[in-house]
Amino acid sequence: MMEKNAKIYVAGHRGMVGSAIVRELQRQGYTNIITRTHKELDLCRQDAVEEFFAQEKPEYVFLAAAKVGGIVANAEALADFMYDNMVLEMNVIHSAWKNGCKKLEFLGSSCIYPRMAPQPMPESCLLTSELEKTNEAYALAKISGLKYCEFLNRQYGTDYISVMPTNLYGPNDNYHPTHSHVLPALIRRFHEAKVQNLPYVTCWGDGSPLREFLYVDDLANLCVFLMNNYSGNETVNAGTGKELTIKELTELVAKVIGYTGEIRWDTSKPNGTPRKLLDVSKATKLGWTYKTELEEGIRLSYEDFLNNPMRAER
Repeated sequence: MMEKNAKIYVAGHRGMVGSAIVRELQRQGYTNIITRTHKELDLCRQDAVEEFFAQEKPEYVFLAAAKVGGIVANAEALADFMYDNMVLEMNVIHSAWKNGCKKLEFLGSSCIYPRMAPQPMPESCLLTSELEKTNEAYALAKISGLKYCEFLNRQYGTDYISVMPTNLYGPNDNYHPTHSHVLPALIRRFHEAKVQNLPYVTCWGDGSPLREFLYVDDLANLCVFLMNNYSGNETVNAGTGKELTIKELTELVAKVIGYTGEIRWDTSKPNGTPRKLLDVSKATKLGWTYKTELEEGIRLSYEDFLNNPMRAER
């Protein structure tokens, strides 16, 4: 268990996940949280990361920093996604180990699982068949981070764990018009359609793919829970175990935002993977379940979007 005054480093504290972890730690009474902005510490610079760890010697590390983006960004910047994520995570995990960090938690993504994984996807299906081509670069980097944690545990007896979240959403999300994920992109589009009184909104594909969404504060709660209650080489899935179609999601977002126009589907655009549901029985057995239902989470996200002055620029 982490002591309330233990020195905890949250890497990526300005991102959606990192900021949620900081909020959750503070909510639970942890008082010694250290953070660095990208300007203060570039995690891709090995010398800078080594110096930081040697000086600060954090006892616990939440590795939530990553270069992320939606389907378009992932497809266009394959080399950048692989290099930045691979280098960043290796630097942090390696420096944590060299400086005697008690426990590290690495955050991945459900996109690491095979394209044709069994549904719902258990943790054990990792590396059993080929990856989804559109985000292969990101997935390979994340798998490497997860495996490096596992190999350090095996070779050096460390207690490094990893958690694999499903699609996330919530405060501090990225609402960029082309570089955002599906839910924040929908929030922005329906908000703009409502403000501009547009008669219809066109969405990609046919709306049939099934997706699962986890509110980021629920993930943060699980992250702290796992840091205190889980050790093991295999990752832990983070999700709700519930899914809905993109069409249902789109209608739900329109409802929350109050957009009453028509929703059209551009079937010449790709759908993406037909189904992506995590098997969450492992987290459930450990004693954890999500709290925030999707409609309530979208409402909270929309409030954040409206109060977020940087939303258009990010």
